[in-house]
Amino acid sequence: MRSQTKLNQKSLKSNDSLWKRIYKHKMLYLFISPFYVLFFIFGLFPILFSLYLSFHEWGGIGEMAFVGLDHFKFLISDTVFWQSVANTFIIWFISTIPMLIFALVIAFLLNAPFIKQKGFYRTSYFITNVTSIVAVTIIFKSIFGNNYGLLNYFFTTVGLEPVEWLNSEVLVKIVIASMVVWRWTGYNAIIYLAGLQSIPNTLYEAARIDGASLFQQFFHITIPLLRPIILFTVIMTTIGSMQLFTEPQVLLGNSGGVGGSGLTMTLYMYKQGLIESKFGYAAVVSWALFVIIGIFSLFNYVVVNRTGSR
Repeated sequence: MRSQTKLNQKSLKSNDSLWKRIYKHKMLYLFISPFYVLFFIFGLFPILFSLYLSFHEWGGIGEMAFVGLDHFKFLISDTVFWQSVANTFIIWFISTIPMLIFALVIAFLLNAPFIKQKGFYRTSYFITNVTSIVAVTIIFKSIFGNNYGLLNYFFTTVGLEPVEWLNSEVLVKIVIASMVVWRWTGYNAIIYLAGLQSIPNTLYEAARIDGASLFQQFFHITIPLLRPIILFTVIMTTIGSMQLFTEPQVLLGNSGGVGGSGLTMTLYMYKQGLIESKFGYAAVVSWALFVIIGIFSLFNYVVVNRTGSR
């Protein structure tokens, strides 16, 4: 009993000292308070409200109707949602692997001593990441257009049949993936370049003295030391690919193209919430997206760590 009383007294004293410290440094807390206020309004509150909204039926106007777990049960049997999940993963797979390989090759070349004007090349490769996504999508749409696309024009000039890129369930995913590769390759290359520059040259010099080839240096020095950077780019690319919205929406519209072949999870969430005014179900889709990203990021973390430890 006495020990419990002493613990309560200590906790009260610690709380008093905490509030005293806060009061003592109140001006410092006042200066940093705008960030926390804005985070609560535009960050934490929407997250909590979306969780609350997922248990209700609401069209944006009027009162909410509590439906419990009905939205979650419908999500499990929603074939269109699972189609959007499959589309998203396919686009992620055919874009991430070549993108990271291209980025690593570009970074290796930019880090080579025989390359001149490295600052120009770094800026050029990074420009793709800051270019407007809508503008890029419109350009790619003019390139891969079914009737008047630039590629089909070249095909017809050499006597080949035009290809309906946007009407094929397979080719439309390749078109979306090509936009992802074009936009994010330079960004990842700059990150890889920073990682390469942090590797001591003495390791490569010692490897050359021991007779190691460039191939052996790359796989036994560069890749193992770049493992944290590779893990970062894989996870960030996964998160970005799971949230693809602008590219398929501008390219194919809200329906996701023919048969929903380009419908991604984020586009499906947008369609349910802002097009069909099913905000409760859209909130459930957003939380499903959160869970899928978390599970897949953890999977990538485990795979990359196991691959690097061998």
